[in-house]
Amino acid sequence: MVRRVLTLTSGRIAVVILTVIALLAILGPLLAPQDPLTTGTDTLAHTSGAHWLGTDYLGRDVLSRLLDGSRVSVLGSLEVALTALVAGALPGILSVYLGRAFEWVTLRLTDTLVALPFLLFAVAVIALLGNGITQAMLVTGVLVSPLFYRVARAAALSVARSPFVEAALISGASIGWVVRHHVWAKVLPPIAVAFAQTIGVGFVIVSSLTFLGIGVQPPAPTWGGLLASDLGYLDQQPWAPVAPALLIMITVWASNLLADAIRDVSGEAGRALANNRKARANRLDEADPAPVGGVS
Repeated sequence: MVRRVLTLTSGRIAVVILTVIALLAILGPLLAPQDPLTTGTDTLAHTSGAHWLGTDYLGRDVLSRLLDGSRVSVLGSLEVALTALVAGALPGILSVYLGRAFEWVTLRLTDTLVALPFLLFAVAVIALLGNGITQAMLVTGVLVSPLFYRVARAAALSVARSPFVEAALISGASIGWVVRHHVWAKVLPPIAVAFAQTIGVGFVIVSSLTFLGIGVQPPAPTWGGLLASDLGYLDQQPWAPVAPALLIMITVWASNLLADAIRDVSGEAGRALANNRKARANRLDEADPAPVGGVS
């Protein structure tokens, strides 16, 4: 699937952007030119050689805070996506095979999570468990998990009555074996699409919560926290929110672009794309046949 995604221009663009964002998360704190927590007397300074993106209201270097905060933002969005994947995909697949009782319970839980007011529930649970990024992202991932539950359940239902699945069950194969060897291959493409989309959703959620001061408390830098601190000084630095907002927008756009690329190369669309490319290659070969004899 990875090779097929990279054959698309949109897939290559998305992979390059997300790779750069991942490198920022890994190397950002090391590349920060100054200590992101050190305050100074030169507050709300304009861009200069010493401060490429200026300073904030406490004299801290904005570029250093942006680079240092990338790790929290990226790890938070991945935690949301992974939690949603585990909490939603596995029950969604098993709901097809573990009987009516398990199916009814998981469906009712999914309906309940969808009906919950997201922000209020997140704030309530975080107030109970403590205001930490891990608690915030775990709660958020559980709230997003109905997406994976529905996608995995729909994909599993499409193959639940397939002849090869029924033959495996009749021959005595366990449900776990059937899921690993038959169902998972059919469920993986739509789950991969949902996972890529959820990474983008996770960035928006992490930025929204940190914008409100939930999960990470100042002075720890985050992209959402930088947006919140910049809004109070727009009259002096109207360009200040551009950098963190642009990073969030580009990352979310790349995640959605990757999801579209995965969708285009998987399933029926992917087979149609592969067949079209083979047909085009055959036509080119027929139009330009290789020479039979040598050159005299």
